[in-house]
Amino acid sequence: MAEPIRELRHRTMTNLRVPRASLAAARIAAALRTPLPRPNTVATGLHPVLWLGPDEWLVIGDGVHERLTRALGDDFGSVVDVSANRTTFELSGPLARDVLEKGVAVDLHPSVFGPGQCVQTLLARAQVILQQVDAEPTYHVLVRGSFAPYLAAWLADAASEFVG
Repeated sequence: MAEPIRELRHRTMTNLRVPRASLAAARIAAALRTPLPRPNTVATGLHPVLWLGPDEWLVIGDGVHERLTRALGDDFGSVVDVSANRTTFELSGPLARDVLEKGVAVDLHPSVFGPGQCVQTLLARAQVILQQVDAEPTYHVLVRGSFAPYLAAWLADAASEFVG
């Protein structure tokens, strides 16, 4: 791997909670220009939308909070800016999966986990959201800020056998 770890800094993240079958969810989907994704998938419209739970999504991108708040209106749900909650590490290249497989129990084989999928799991005992971005493969690892130094060191160590 040429560059085993790259931090994607200052990503705006908004946590969305809304009942999937509600009118508010339909307005939000229209505002995002994509349907809210199903379990363990990522929808891409104006911004990536990661499924976190039956009524919970993480939307990544600038200017989203205001748009979602307007779409939610006075209906039941919540829109919360969680940008300061997590940082994102990016791993890419043919050995990225090998590095991640050293510390994750999720099956990352391309026949099971591929582009457009995400999962909440543990990576080296740190709670993460793992997203496969493309088939290269490129992965985004979203981790809470307090665990970021530990996970960065773990990823560097896990990747060390692959770099020369």
